[in-house]
Amino acid sequence: MRYRIISAGKIKEAFYLNGIKEYLKRLQPYAGIELVDGLEEKTNPRAGESEINRVLDREGERILKLVGDNDILVALDIQGSSISSEAFAQLVDRWNLSGKSRVNLVIGGSHGLSEEVKRRANYRLSFSPMTFPHQMAVLMLTEQLYRGFKILKNEPYHK
Repeated sequence: MRYRIISAGKIKEAFYLNGIKEYLKRLQPYAGIELVDGLEEKTNPRAGESEINRVLDREGERILKLVGDNDILVALDIQGSSISSEAFAQLVDRWNLSGKSRVNLVIGGSHGLSEEVKRRANYRLSFSPMTFPHQMAVLMLTEQLYRGFKILKNEPYHK
């Protein structure tokens, strides 16, 4: 199975980028993995609801262009399901056995994800009801993927 993490925002901070790169390297023995970032639309910090909706729609179009018909789409969404690392590992196992070609895990920008992306999603996942910077969410996601594969292989790491 191939995995793609799609982050609307660009990964800029070196300490996040270094952590993300480390987990992407650790994931290579388990699955094909790539990161696509920088799809976020520029917006005025005082943007109104209509401008925010336009921005989300444009970002959503960019995201959905990357997702094939035979792909799984997982949206990281504050209103998604909160699950344990073990339950996430079981999801990874189901995705690996699904017969689909790729799993796309999508993290929105500062305004979240478009309704169209959420509707297309096969699964909506929440790390927490708290808000995190997208860069931190990408780091947490890469770590949880790595943890999930370690759990599935009964290899030491998860405690």
